[in-house]
Amino acid sequence: MDIIALGELLTDLTQTGVEDGTRRFAAYPGGAPANVAVAAAKLGATTGFIGKVGADAFGGDLRLTLSRHGVDTAGLYETTEAPTTVAVVSVDERGERSFSFYRSPGADTLLTADEVLGALQAVNTPLRLLHIGSLSLTDEPARGATMAALRFAKAAGLRVSYDPNYRSSLWKSEEEAVKRMTEPMRYVDILKVSDEEMFLLTGTRDLRMGSLELGSLGPRLVLVTLGAKGAYYRLGIHTGAVEGVAVTVADTNGAGDTFLGALLSRLCRRDRDPLKDLTSAELEQAVAFANRAAALTCTRPGAIPAMPTLQELESR
Repeated sequence: MDIIALGELLTDLTQTGVEDGTRRFAAYPGGAPANVAVAAAKLGATTGFIGKVGADAFGGDLRLTLSRHGVDTAGLYETTEAPTTVAVVSVDERGERSFSFYRSPGADTLLTADEVLGALQAVNTPLRLLHIGSLSLTDEPARGATMAALRFAKAAGLRVSYDPNYRSSLWKSEEEAVKRMTEPMRYVDILKVSDEEMFLLTGTRDLRMGSLELGSLGPRLVLVTLGAKGAYYRLGIHTGAVEGVAVTVADTNGAGDTFLGALLSRLCRRDRDPLKDLTSAELEQAVAFANRAAALTCTRPGAIPAMPTLQELESR
């Protein structure tokens, strides 16, 4: 097993158009950590997912979606205590998104530490990397479960990937969000943020200074996505930028998750330890691959359905 992702698996009700002043929506599978697991699996990595869905039609469809894309679902739990979380994704004329969540509570927030540790301990093949997001840090018991997983990963010698995916409507305040989103950093090896999230966490838009501050919290590799402009990286003392790929945008939902899943899939090809002796040249090749994958995702609606396969990327 290359990667296990932990966190939210939900249904994205994504706007597909407007007709006679009425917004049209389609139900797509989503949730940032689940998206990363699928993106990496479609690009050749072996992945699994740990999370919780409701005992409802949405939950059943989500389980089938992960399985259909090759993601191991042994760690996907089901509950009757809350429905599967739903995110309403509205899209403006530029393809940019805004989110509204139906999650008070949602099934994903009810994941427990015992469930997470049971799933991790049940993995019977060598595991390289644990990936988490920040939405599982908004509420208990999922917050404690996530921190328990991080402690387990470090004790087991696993690398940890983290995407502090900020959704303002899920936090009581920006101050609480920054505090909670920063707590995992000491366990993290690979950090991916958008430029806006870097500003939120550091107070600076300067890529060199912002990535330096984030790296000082623990991560060895810091990646800052810049939308159509590509991505900036910091690998220890080495920094650089890799240009993006120009495309006609239909929907940006899932682009950042595709980027990270693609990058992790490439790093997991290297060694038992994905960061061992990693050079800037190797990293830039992986980031360029991830930029291409993210750009292709933006040309199609939805998150998981829009993610490219390895064959698609290699044929371009």
